Amino acid sequence: MLPIVVIAGRPNVGKSTLFNRLAGRRAALVADTPGVTRDRKEAEATLRGRRVRLVDTAGLEESAPETLYGRMRASSATAVSGADLVLFVVDARAGITPPDAHFADWLRRQGRPVLLVVNKAEGRAGANAALEAYALGLGDPVAVSAEHGEGLADLMREIADRLPAEDAAEGDADRPLKLAIVGRPNAGKSTLLNQLVGEERMITGPEPGLTRDAVAVLITDEQGQVVEVVDTAGLRRRARIEQALEKMSVSAAIEALKMAEVVVLAVDGTEGLHEQDLQIARLIEREGRACVLVLNKWDVVPDRAAARKAVADRLETSLAQLKGLPVVTMSALTGHGVDKLLPAVRQAHAVWNMRVATGALNRWFEAALERHQPPLVDGRRLKLRYITQAKARPPTFVVFGTRAEQTPDAYQRYLVNGLRESFELPGTPIRLQFRGTQNPYAET
Repeated sequence: MLPIVVIAGRPNVGKSTLFNRLAGRRAALVADTPGVTRDRKEAEATLRGRRVRLVDTAGLEESAPETLYGRMRASSATAVSGADLVLFVVDARAGITPPDAHFADWLRRQGRPVLLVVNKAEGRAGANAALEAYALGLGDPVAVSAEHGEGLADLMREIADRLPAEDAAEGDADRPLKLAIVGRPNAGKSTLLNQLVGEERMITGPEPGLTRDAVAVLITDEQGQVVEVVDTAGLRRRARIEQALEKMSVSAAIEALKMAEVVVLAVDGTEGLHEQDLQIARLIEREGRACVLVLNKWDVVPDRAAARKAVADRLETSLAQLKGLPVVTMSALTGHGVDKLLPAVRQAHAVWNMRVATGALNRWFEAALERHQPPLVDGRRLKLRYITQAKARPPTFVVFGTRAEQTPDAYQRYLVNGLRESFELPGTPIRLQFRGTQNPYAET
């Protein structure tokens, strides 16, 4: 029996679109009209290495039992009763509505594990709107845009983590760490993959652009753990991407980066860090992936000390959001130094998965506020009250307080740097969100 994942929520919040995305095919009809889905739709899917049975349901709404909508709701309730995990979907654009709150209460009474999914949360504005969903009391919301494919990798990971423990133990043993190798053309990505595999798995040569599609290979490291390594086409500046095939290759590379857990950014050590390398690193940070920087062709770098210093200086000035980024020097061609890569990847993965105890987090937070109190905004000092870790992968923290959402960027950077140093989170993206508490007398 496969674990059953049921998608539930009000009509027209995007349940069927999400169902199709997770199933990997257009298995359910989708339209802007509420109530398109009437019968339960089922499909098998593989989410982060876990095979599951997805169930799309009709919209939850209050109706008399004898009506069509009443029967649709009864069908949805039956599906929920047999679920191993319920994805409760709400609409970020509409905000949290009274029916959402009603059905959140109803779901709590069903005694099934619930994962709160905030759909239609495109971009930064959508992510901020998703914070409203905390009010439902169903735990940490996962923000996605099923229509645009945003946030799905994180959602799949959360689903896999929350499936039944007895099955999850087997799944964790079988599920490989997902690693993508990215970089500019001719940085030695395919040669590196061949070294890791121990055979000429990829065609290599001096000509840039030999790799066109993203190619995945399973390897086993020295600890016997499985890693899925994806070699990708070289990423170059948008203005230089001309042919349709190259555009597809770049799209496949970016998609592989988004689906990875750790990304190896391969750089030609003889050339140092180009602006395009930094742009790729910023993309990795925006996607919230762990990163390891590889300086390849290190055997032919004439002045290694000067090259290393130049890279360190460039990282400090141009990539502060990944401070402490692990750097591995190697020669993929000769194999020298390649043995240092997978241990660095495992360490980056561990940091990316880090969770900080709430007590320790708030003790640090109080000390940080005392050292450097929050600034004045519009003549009034911000009152930041407490902090919690919303999730890992990457470490994501939420600060609560009066007008917390008005916290200036400089103070946000101060807090992020403090979190990174105090809790040993080098080189990983850190997400810091702010949620204000409303004053009931503000408009009186």
